Amino acid sequence: MTSLPQDARALFDAAVARADPAKALSQALHATPLPALEPGGQDYILALGKAAVPMMQEMLRHIPEPRQALVITNPENLTEVPGARVLAGSHPVPDQASADAGAAVIDLVSQTTAQDRITVLVSGGGSSLMVAPAAGISLADKAAVGAALLSSGLDINEMNLVRQHLSELKGGGLLRHAAPASVQAYILSDVIGDDLRAIASGPTVSPLGDRAAARALLQRAGIWRDLPETVKTHLSQQPPTSPLPVAQNSLIGSNRHSLAAMMERACALGWQSQLVSDHLTGDVCEAVEEILHAAKAAPADQPVALIFGGETTVRLQGDGRGGRNQELALRMAQRGASELSGDWLFLSAGTDGRDGPTDAAGGFATPQTWQAIAEAGQDPAALLANNDSYAALKAAEALLICGGTGTNVADVQVFLRRAAD
Repeated sequence: MTSLPQDARALFDAAVARADPAKALSQALHATPLPALEPGGQDYILALGKAAVPMMQEMLRHIPEPRQALVITNPENLTEVPGARVLAGSHPVPDQASADAGAAVIDLVSQTTAQDRITVLVSGGGSSLMVAPAAGISLADKAAVGAALLSSGLDINEMNLVRQHLSELKGGGLLRHAAPASVQAYILSDVIGDDLRAIASGPTVSPLGDRAAARALLQRAGIWRDLPETVKTHLSQQPPTSPLPVAQNSLIGSNRHSLAAMMERACALGWQSQLVSDHLTGDVCEAVEEILHAAKAAPADQPVALIFGGETTVRLQGDGRGGRNQELALRMAQRGASELSGDWLFLSAGTDGRDGPTDAAGGFATPQTWQAIAEAGQDPAALLANNDSYAALKAAEALLICGGTGTNVADVQVFLRRAAD
């Protein structure tokens, strides 16, 4: 009989495998081939995001030379790609490398003509990996806004709405620089609900809302007054009046596909699997309540695997290290120790292999985790209050560290409980 950690890891691996970007792109290209290249035209290929390398490698098998190809990805997934220039930006907070990447993208697409064909391969993480601040806004200003958004408790769509209006490339900005060339985009979704406008802040689609909506959102979140003056001035100005060029956008993979793969793998391992939610969002405290409710309602006389997918948020109140998945696991360790019975394990992890600014994808929780942190000489309650979930789970040897996966379809969670005797 395999252990609970082994089975939980097997389900996580199934989720990641189903989101393999090269396979997803290959299937999409066979189903819907690229449009024909105009006479005299040239191919330009841009791959952006945490899955950019394997997507570019696959696309280069379908587009013959001559061509120009550029990859923008995160440092963990940085790999040489023969036939393409590869750059690494920074995630989750952009830096000068991200700005250099944004400038390289503008240089690439701005040289195109109406006969050229631009293929854009989009995956999660692109919002910070490639930045090109709007006129009058500095990189430091954008970084300040990014940090404020990450600690605000806003969800990914809300954060992306703001980012789109501070960028030359997001919210369809890439299309303005690429015009009049045609643009075909293949998109791997890391956004719950698969709204193409939110994935990597939508470089090839229209924005999520207008500048007035972005202002109102920032004001409701209580961070408007603390933003740089250049940002507030820009968001108070009228946007461009010219219509946005149109791209052909194709969705090739998502969190929902990975959840289905987890369900299938759980059944193969002998678990009674149930997809509880494919929209586990909102604050981690609310997510814990939803998970606990499902766990308490599940039959105790069967080996149950409860599957969840989504992307939660954390309101930062301390200066510790961690991420939403690690904090969710730590909160489950705290609550589950006293509220759940039986032999159980909970895993929450990001399919990209990285949770927040750490080397962990997420973390585990069992009935023993909370006490194990204390026995290691740490105060779990104090660490949780300081948002220091990484240190807490590390003390209990409850981190999931797998390295960059080369893909990103948001987060997955599984609750396993053996049948009661």
